[in-house]
Amino acid sequence: MEEYALIMRHEDGQKIASPEQMQIWMKQTMDWIGSIAAQNKFVSGTGLSFAGAKVVRPHHVVTDGPFGEIKETIGGFIIVKADSVEEAAEFAKGCPVLQGEGNSMEVRKIAKNDGAH
Repeated sequence: MEEYALIMRHEDGQKIASPEQMQIWMKQTMDWIGSIAAQNKFVSGTGLSFAGAKVVRPHHVVTDGPFGEIKETIGGFIIVKADSVEEAAEFAKGCPVLQGEGNSMEVRKIAKNDGAH
C-alpha cells in the first residue's frame, strides 16, 4: 500500500465564504476525513493559512503572500493510504472542496526513498 497526497486547490483566491458557510464546509470536510479514517486509510492532513505566509523566489527574494489575487491557491491537503492512484482518486472525489466552482483535487503519490518517481 502506498501513500498519496490529496491536495485541495481553490481556483479563485479572492472569494471569501461567510463564517456560516465555512462552518458547514468544515463539518463536511471532517465527515469526509472521518469516512476515510473509518477504513484505516487516513494518515494525516491540514489546512493552510495565509497568515504569516511568505513566498521565496530565486536570488533570495522573499515577499509576503501568497495573496488572493493569484488565480489558484492551495487550501490544504490530506495524506491517505491506498492500493493505487485510482483508489486515492476515489477518495478525492468525495472532498467538499469540489463544491466550489473551478476547484479541484490533485492526487500525487508520496515519493519514498525507493527511487520511484
